[in-house]
Amino acid sequence: MQTLELAGLTTHIVGPADAATTCVLLHGFGAPGDNLVALSALDRTVRFAFPAAPLELGGMYGDGRAWWMIDLSRFEADFQRGAPADRRGEIPDGLLDARAHVLRLLDDLQARFAIAPDRLVLGGFSQGAMLSLDVALHRAAPPAGLLFMSGTLIAESLWQPRMAQLAGVPVMQSHGRVDPLLSFAVAEVLRDRLTAAGARVDWQPFLGGHEIPPSVLPAASRLLAEIGARGSHA
Repeated sequence: MQTLELAGLTTHIVGPADAATTCVLLHGFGAPGDNLVALSALDRTVRFAFPAAPLELGGMYGDGRAWWMIDLSRFEADFQRGAPADRRGEIPDGLLDARAHVLRLLDDLQARFAIAPDRLVLGGFSQGAMLSLDVALHRAAPPAGLLFMSGTLIAESLWQPRMAQLAGVPVMQSHGRVDPLLSFAVAEVLRDRLTAAGARVDWQPFLGGHEIPPSVLPAASRLLAEIGARGSHA
């Protein structure tokens, strides 16, 4: 594993130096920067990049980090009520700054490793999943694919007008049916919006909570293999 500073973000790089495909995965709120490194096992032919979010949380989170701050009391209230809130109308404070950070990271990564836009996969878990989709919608070229794990629909007013940019893009979207933090029903709405925009969504619901269960990993591997095969036949 190689560790680089890219766009001010400490980034772990895993995979072959001559990899044709690169997958950038963004961790969730409160996780350390290397939280998703084990997912590099999805495809050993792919270069994976795992950037650490810029905000240090400290305290009970230890070395946990965040892409933007959240109001934990609201999530606690949702948990007590037993019903995750619908956050599609919210544009989180810090989203635009986080987007700018990751856009710069991708530019640096593509320049350093000569990555073609059609060989770049974006994705993440929870807050990282939401940011990966936001970034994908704000780049000049769509990604080769998206791995959207336990995220939700936010910033609807910003996202919806741009959804058509993802026409034809393969998306693996997973969500737990009993997720106590982010609504399963709203994840279904996002799935339907992406599908209506022309994205090729591989919907992976599972009987579980806010997590990445082993059952969704084969679908993620298939997406990466599809992109790898596409490049080998070019």
